[in-house]
Amino acid sequence: MPSTNDPLGIQIGAREIYDKLGDVDRKVTDVGGKVDRLSDQHTSLRTEFGDLRAETREAIAELRAETREGHADLESRARVLERGRWPLPSIAALTGVAALIVTLVDLIGKGK
Repeated sequence: MPSTNDPLGIQIGAREIYDKLGDVDRKVTDVGGKVDRLSDQHTSLRTEFGDLRAETREAIAELRAETREGHADLESRARVLERGRWPLPSIAALTGVAALIVTLVDLIGKGK
């Protein structure tokens, strides 16, 4: 039967309020536990990402060092090849001069 004090006729007893508060308390506790687990996972992920960042930096440093070494090796090999090339034009010039001398000697020898 509706209460005369409540125009909608709804009555909520103290026991119903207590039960709902108990449900809310359990749900808040569950949410708190989940937040704690998420916080722990976040901390763990931060640590893992920090480790990965450090490993990545080390790998990049190693690659840079290897690249520098490879560049230095290629540079030295190019220098050796360049040093080996310089006599070729000189040899060609000397051969030309020698041929000219032989020709001149032959012409002078025939003219006598």
